Amino acid sequence: MATTFWIVILVLAVLLAIIAATWPGSPALSRQQRSRIRRVIGLPFTIVLVLVLAACGRATSEKTVRKLAGSPEALKARQEVESADRDIIAVWEAETPLTLGLVVLEDVCVGGSAPEWLFPTGSDRYKIKCTMSVAAYFVADPRRMADTIDGVLSAGDRTGPPIPFNHEFHNARAVVDYYRRKAGDPQGPGTGEPAHLFGGTTLTLSWDQVRSGNSGQLIEEPRPCSPREPPVRRCLIEPASTSVADLRREYGMVFKITMPVKDYFTVWK
Repeated sequence: MATTFWIVILVLAVLLAIIAATWPGSPALSRQQRSRIRRVIGLPFTIVLVLVLAACGRATSEKTVRKLAGSPEALKARQEVESADRDIIAVWEAETPLTLGLVVLEDVCVGGSAPEWLFPTGSDRYKIKCTMSVAAYFVADPRRMADTIDGVLSAGDRTGPPIPFNHEFHNARAVVDYYRRKAGDPQGPGTGEPAHLFGGTTLTLSWDQVRSGNSGQLIEEPRPCSPREPPVRRCLIEPASTSVADLRREYGMVFKITMPVKDYFTVWK
């Protein structure tokens, strides 16, 4: 990126010098000479400028993306972030009253774009960027909502960061009291049944609304996996034969923990 910047600066400097030399007020050249210089230099200079900018700022080729996505560095980073997320899921399964039903993982590597002169998004700064998102779907008895959420908070008291929700977490006690029918809407009158605890940069816990009848918000199905193209694209649904609707029919209700999307591997230009 720095090389492209200095080349552009050099080209613009040459362009300004030509403009200055051929400016109508310049005493060094006659009108006929200035016109001839513009004709001789103008078109070739434009062509060279376009070619230089194109050569210095091409989008990352598909071949390069695949090569970088399959590099030892990318494979190591990929394994580390996936293992970390799976370890968190294992803690939730072992420490909370929830039962694991489904894990969904999406892993995508994309190439950087050509220079973005008008509407920059930053994708022209890297050759490749790889991101991973992981979500886990758990099941529970809807008749024991208060005990289940209270059990999650107790697990958070014990474990700390893997379960970021505990009895001191904002609004958590109010959610338990709501399901014990000891208090009204946790977010205030008229806000209705809660549907999640938001952990910011850690994770989010969401669940089916069980007291709102047919109007209650339900956990949605994960989107279908796109065709797998390792190492550029991976999508896992484990087990593949299970759906959120299947879990709900068998166990009564569904919880979901959603990990933040992680940029785990980037190669800068």
